[in-house]
Amino acid sequence: MAGVDEDMLELSRIMLIRVEALGEQLADRIYSRIDGYRATPSARDNVRESCVANMTFVFHTLCNDGEADLSPAEATGRQRAVEGIPLAAVMTAYRIGFRYMWESSVAAAREAGIPTESILEASARIFLSQDEFTQAMTGAYREQLTSQIVDREEERSALVEAVLLGRITDNQSLWEAADLLGLPTAGPYVVAAAEIPAIGKLGLPEITSKLAARDIRSAWRLLPDLQVGVVHLRQDATYGVLVEVLRKIATARVGLSPAFTSLAATGEGLRLARLAVTGKPGRDGWVSAFDDAPLAFAAVSAPEVMNRIEESVLGGLRELPAEERAVLSQTFQAWLDAGGSANEAAAAIFCHPNTIRHRLHRIEERTGRSLSRPRDVAELCLAFEISQRLPD
Repeated sequence: MAGVDEDMLELSRIMLIRVEALGEQLADRIYSRIDGYRATPSARDNVRESCVANMTFVFHTLCNDGEADLSPAEATGRQRAVEGIPLAAVMTAYRIGFRYMWESSVAAAREAGIPTESILEASARIFLSQDEFTQAMTGAYREQLTSQIVDREEERSALVEAVLLGRITDNQSLWEAADLLGLPTAGPYVVAAAEIPAIGKLGLPEITSKLAARDIRSAWRLLPDLQVGVVHLRQDATYGVLVEVLRKIATARVGLSPAFTSLAATGEGLRLARLAVTGKPGRDGWVSAFDDAPLAFAAVSAPEVMNRIEESVLGGLRELPAEERAVLSQTFQAWLDAGGSANEAAAAIFCHPNTIRHRLHRIEERTGRSLSRPRDVAELCLAFEISQRLPD
């Protein structure tokens, strides 16, 4: 070991002999001074082992000019992240630890009669180690924390998917799922489905935090074609707030299911939200709600049968340009909303009553139905509802 400072070698030997006792004392000091550690008493043995390991490698550097082995610091960073001890607390522990190592080394050096020059050199090496070890620890801590966040988000996302797709059926498991997702165990809830700009991209960025800021709890999952979520309606006004938030951030179409009271109905809610987002665009911009009107449910109850009904009733309109078909559909809906009054329908869509009457006559001609016969009106109501609800 030619070229090694004998005084430094002696100090290193002294400190390594004492390292077990020093590690125990340092662990006590850390736990007595740092709240983040006191809150995790189960980590006490791990902290003592880390103190001993880090001290051992630092004391070896007192007589070694090579690069320090930073693996104990990296192991400490990963372990503390797993234990949930805040990084700020771990960095405080490192400051306490290295100061304790320095104080102990200086005291031991003076007892052994080691020259001042060697004590200063030892101090410089300890403080250099502090920088290197702290950087290694924080890097490993952040890597581990990132990995944990990704894992938790993947688990949460998978749980949301299981709830949405109806893979969890018994009440106990649903309550546990709601608890893990941070959702109340009792509704009402709605399902929201948003078109995505591209595979892997969010249609509603930061939606969870934006809703949380309005005191609305939700859980979301990104599917290959949609971003879907379960939203809890805390009170009646919550639905309006939800729609308001969605309209502000949506860049593509968003569909909402009717409200339901049990998470067991989430799968049906997803189906109706999908229909709302893939059906014909509504009058209210990007956000379309699937209401709980009987006609709406009838229109989507059996898609193959309903499409045949629509073709049978509205087939005569198919030859018209798409724009004219849309105008006739809007006019019929306005007439229905107005209780059959052409005057009120005209006021609602800003045209002359005679224009309303002309358009209604066109519908009668093209469909072979009369608006004066209740059965024919019922068929037209269902057919137009199907046309609005189901995609082409």
